[in-house]
Amino acid sequence: MADPYRWFEEPESAETSAWVEAQNELSMPWLESIREHTAIEARLTELWDYERYGVPFKEGGLYFFSRNDGLQDQSVWYVTDSLDAEARVLIDPNGFSEDGTIALSGLSISPDGRYAAYSTSDGGTDWDTWRLRDVATGEDLDDEIRFTKFTGVSWSADGESFYYSRYPLGDDGAGDDKKAVMVYRHVVGTPQGEDELIYDIPEHPERNPYAAVTEDGRYLILNVQEGYLTNAVYYRDLTRGDAPVVELLDGWDARYGFLGNVGTVFYFQTNLDAPRERVIAIDVEQPARENWREVIPQREEVLEDTSLVGGRLIASYLQDVKPVVEILSTEGEMLRA
Repeated sequence: MADPYRWFEEPESAETSAWVEAQNELSMPWLESIREHTAIEARLTELWDYERYGVPFKEGGLYFFSRNDGLQDQSVWYVTDSLDAEARVLIDPNGFSEDGTIALSGLSISPDGRYAAYSTSDGGTDWDTWRLRDVATGEDLDDEIRFTKFTGVSWSADGESFYYSRYPLGDDGAGDDKKAVMVYRHVVGTPQGEDELIYDIPEHPERNPYAAVTEDGRYLILNVQEGYLTNAVYYRDLTRGDAPVVELLDGWDARYGFLGNVGTVFYFQTNLDAPRERVIAIDVEQPARENWREVIPQREEVLEDTSLVGGRLIASYLQDVKPVVEILSTEGEMLRA
């Protein structure tokens, strides 16, 4: 089969850049010549020009939130010591580049509120570069994490390190996204070359593992992806330095979304035997399938999303083309809607 456009898969190549420039030279004069162009631009600017805030969150006793004054290309991130104190700028991505092509693509605050790990993307590429910023001073550390795509970072409980997934290096010294990612642990203040390889699956190079630390800091959850229809979930007990990776869910028979844990009990939203989704609980000390517990059964409405927050399950359903949110106990008892 002919494949004449394979070169488009390299967005930073000279050939692709030349093609984009040629397209802009052809299209922009024509678009700007349209009589209604000025009126449409003015109306859209009017609609977009309003102050807006993101939902704040709290880490290490500090509050973090985003704000856009109305026409800023990117929202600015702020930090404050209390809800009634004046906030200070933490990260203003509008100053990353003069032409505005470098975007803030990810943000993660350490549990003690000491560090902000943030990623940038240049020119719309999927490749991200992660850096660390001291929240108190607003200054960046020397840490730089490269060769990542589609991954966040997940902090250890002590805030001294984080886990992330990155691609192996190719012959050209850059990340090779034709291969599977590997999970690494980065210690704050050290070069990326010293990062510890935590987990990879060389026998299945098409499977990509991504790591997340549970809220209590006890477990490292490894979500292993191969396509969209199914996934696997493994874990490691971080309280034991020699603990092996346990392949908890490795049947590749459904999608399993890890919601969180209460002690040794893990909660998952899954479509296993439930095309409209349900929630199950697995005690990792009794992981056999006959011991699994159904917490929220499948029902007529589609279960779109579930969160485990403050010892409660927050379930969002799609009912008559509108969202309905229910709060349940971890035993599945309906508390309120």
